[in-house]
Amino acid sequence: MSRPETTPDPVRKEVLGLLARAPSERLAQLLPELPEHDLLRAPEIGAVMVRGRAGGTGAPFNLGEKTVTRASIRLPSGEVGHGYVQGRDKGHALRAALIDAMTQQDTAGIEARILAPLRDEEAARRKAIATEAAATRVEFFTLVRGEDE
Repeated sequence: MSRPETTPDPVRKEVLGLLARAPSERLAQLLPELPEHDLLRAPEIGAVMVRGRAGGTGAPFNLGEKTVTRASIRLPSGEVGHGYVQGRDKGHALRAALIDAMTQQDTAGIEARILAPLRDEEAARRKAIATEAAATRVEFFTLVRGEDE
């Protein structure tokens, strides 16, 4: 039996990515008390194959394995959430799954309480990295000798 075709929700995809990139300690601060939930898939550690492309456009090749942790939960109201994070942090994966499910239930509340602060902090981290990289930038220019205009 084949699975039904589903169209990925770009907003949910962005939220899941944000939760996966967020520091685990910060998620624990923003969601200190875990709401009531049923474990569909207890947090488990595994590995995924990371693929790359030479030059970003060449033929794909297996780059190596990456450790990931995943979890799936169901809230008492029926929403199902999934969390996938890099590394071996079961609490991070569980909180990501809970927040994913909670956004389906109370989008505005979770956006204001959890997602907006995470987005702001991520933007600040990216800006700090870009500023640090810009400080090391070298400008090259060429002087042409012997030519008159």
